[in-house]
Amino acid sequence: MADYGWIDRAEHAFYKTYNRLPVVFDHGEGVNLYDNQGNEYLDFGAGIAVMALGYGDEEYTKAVEKQLHKLTHSSNLFYNQPSIEAGEGLLKLSGMERVFFTNSGTEAIEGALKIARRYYYNKSCEAAGADGCQEKEPAMMGEIIAMKHSFHGRSLGALSVTGNAQYQRPFQPLIPGIRFAEFNNLDSVKELMNDKTCAVIMETIQGEGGIYPANPEFIKGVRALCDEGDMLLILDEIQCGLGRSGEMFAWQHYGVKPDVMTVAKALGNGLPVGAFLAWGKAASAMAPGDHGTTYGGNPLVTAGAKAVLDILEQRKITDHVKEVGAYLGQELEKLVSECDIICDCRGMGLMQGLEFTRPVAPIVTSALLDQKLVLISAGANIIRLVPPLVIEKCHVDEMIKRLKAAINHTEKQK
Repeated sequence: MADYGWIDRAEHAFYKTYNRLPVVFDHGEGVNLYDNQGNEYLDFGAGIAVMALGYGDEEYTKAVEKQLHKLTHSSNLFYNQPSIEAGEGLLKLSGMERVFFTNSGTEAIEGALKIARRYYYNKSCEAAGADGCQEKEPAMMGEIIAMKHSFHGRSLGALSVTGNAQYQRPFQPLIPGIRFAEFNNLDSVKELMNDKTCAVIMETIQGEGGIYPANPEFIKGVRALCDEGDMLLILDEIQCGLGRSGEMFAWQHYGVKPDVMTVAKALGNGLPVGAFLAWGKAASAMAPGDHGTTYGGNPLVTAGAKAVLDILEQRKITDHVKEVGAYLGQELEKLVSECDIICDCRGMGLMQGLEFTRPVAPIVTSALLDQKLVLISAGANIIRLVPPLVIEKCHVDEMIKRLKAAINHTEKQK
């Protein structure tokens, strides 16, 4: 029985933008969550791909607790050691040159878009000369190509490059100069490019749009087009980055490198921290005064980020993800062959999607309430599997067992 006392209090207090499921979680341990009535749940959602290390990791917790007792905030008017160490760690793992810490993935996207626009503005000013720059300013806004069925966040800038009309419609007009191409269709990108295009932005693996990895020829082709046209390639690694795909960053599977990259989610393992990173021509596009944040890069969250980066590297988490991810993919393929209402499975590493022939909401609900299995969706017909990166094969087996039971239960209810 759900704790409707707390649920009722929440419904009276919170602005209604979520349709929450009737569970009040209290704590977690390893790859399990526990509600406030003591029930244990196997977690294959990881707080929407956030809890990479699972719950209660001792090394991570000690690092955060140590910093909590020292200093939590000082602003970006000054330096602090944890942010420097976390920044150096991200640059080392990614090969990028500059990093800016934000409070979320959405904020990281906003920063990436500003780099793109500023880069085009700088080029236009240089071409116009000092005397003609101000005169030509109205025509100096670069255009950005984004992807249909993408998701980059809910702020107005991030929403403007999110290829979902349902999310955008109530908030028009959004920022101008955004055009949408078909993901994994290089010709559709070529058709939209012109002399005003300043950047292409896309998720290396589309998440909300249905768990679609980029095709090698597509992402390499987009990289080549950006190089030819002096445009920036922005890769959103907020969900697929930091080990989830089996490489530290999903673009490393393809042998390409973005000019700008965004990360968040796993970076803080539950603490609110994101970042955008840049290299080469993008690393110096913005100047002091162009961007800022009050809380971003504070010592508390970056101490957590530093611990996450150290743990991912020292424990060779990507090797573990490759092994367990391959097993998960194998077991999902078996499930597709066994279950008539599942039509496909796809993904990389521990970011997998199961596509059904009908909406999955009843299955997700039954899995949670009846089988104590936490699942999330990606669109109406797809179950998204993004567990903590520390799961073992036995957890995959248990998940499959509980998912089958949830499917059978919902089929009997029809």
